[in-house]
Amino acid sequence: MKPTEIKIACIGGGSRYWARVLINELALAPRLAGRLDLYDVNLDATHRNVQVAAAIFARPEARTRFKVRAVSRLDDALKGADFVMISIEPGEMEMRYADVVIPSRYGILQPCGDTAGPAGTMRALRTLPLYEGFVRSIEKHCPKAWVFNYSNPMTICTGGLHALFPQIKAFGCCHEVFASQHRIASLVADWFGVPEPPRQEIAIDLTGLNHFTWVTEVRWKGHDLIARLRREIAAPEFFRSRARDARRRKRLERWFEPSGMVGYDFLRRFDALGFAGDRHLVEFVPWYVRSEAELHRWGTTITPYSWRLRRANLVDHDPKHYARQPLRPTGEDVARIIESLVGHGPLITNINLPNRGQTPDLPLGHVVETNARFDQNSLSPIVAKALPPAACALVRRAADVQALVLRAALTRDVDLAFQAILADPLVSLTTDQAWSMFAAMLNHTRKMLPGYRLPSAS
Repeated sequence: MKPTEIKIACIGGGSRYWARVLINELALAPRLAGRLDLYDVNLDATHRNVQVAAAIFARPEARTRFKVRAVSRLDDALKGADFVMISIEPGEMEMRYADVVIPSRYGILQPCGDTAGPAGTMRALRTLPLYEGFVRSIEKHCPKAWVFNYSNPMTICTGGLHALFPQIKAFGCCHEVFASQHRIASLVADWFGVPEPPRQEIAIDLTGLNHFTWVTEVRWKGHDLIARLRREIAAPEFFRSRARDARRRKRLERWFEPSGMVGYDFLRRFDALGFAGDRHLVEFVPWYVRSEAELHRWGTTITPYSWRLRRANLVDHDPKHYARQPLRPTGEDVARIIESLVGHGPLITNINLPNRGQTPDLPLGHVVETNARFDQNSLSPIVAKALPPAACALVRRAADVQALVLRAALTRDVDLAFQAILADPLVSLTTDQAWSMFAAMLNHTRKMLPGYRLPSAS
């Protein structure tokens, strides 16, 4: 079959993860071909990724070819694009000091610090001004392109795209659900004595918000896995402390290894299974983050700011490294989504979209995460079942806070952003303490906050 020729623009094309995932997945997609333009404020990083692409597409396992180039102007990258990928870090990694270190001094612990809590608010305030520029250029140069958002906070960034350009064909992609499907697949192998099935065979009824996702049904080949999980977690020792595991992960700097215990505790307490990683789930509720010891009890760790800063400053891999590594699927759906949108068969996967009714217990228009069906030039969300009442109340509160943050970021309203800080479930400070914290966060990142009326730096 002759491959479909497309043009893809990647905003954040110098990234060490998502841009390279895209290149890797395209190399394994024989039904696609064309051009990939990489744009980034760090042009040196995009040139390195061009070299990475050359090494990947030269591998014997590569099944197609793309012309990959680094471009210095956003408009040039977007002209004539059929697909746009956005994955950015809003400012230098040093900006995350404001997101996580300053709140930690007020007793607010955030293992990830990119979606919820004060960190998610601060990151959104920095990101939306950048997205306004992206949207203006998309509207001018490729208004009919499909836009994939990978940036966090996912819900607010995707909501911002739709608020700024209501006709945009944008959605948010996240792999947190994939990791949970893999974890359930490993349980299926143990329970049924079979080889671990592909994650796609773990059928879920998914609902909620990005990084605060829940499932009310999990099935594998007709087997009700939620019922099996309920029996498993009823065992007296199931919820024993996982602190030893967490301390080991901390010692080895394995911050991203999931335990799943918080998601299982959601099932025990709220009758729906938490389906994002525990490090994200805990940032939407206060009970697990009272102390590092309490986090460890659930097997969860905090990714230190110092580690993120050190990693950001590491010398990048020699691109020739990719010429020596076997080319394997990453597990991401990006190429499969593109194939579906250009007409190579349908695909069902999880996606973030404004609510059209697919999440019946959340406000219309708010970006929600459910399953959806991709097909030729079409995307249709799949209606999820309603959450149990208490779980629904938690998600609605998170959605209300996100709506405040989005409005604050779009209008550059510091007072409204502070209201969102006070309304966030992680914040139990006095109003004076909360303002002191928030003012320090704003001042630390003021160069990334154009148009905001900021408190005095003194």
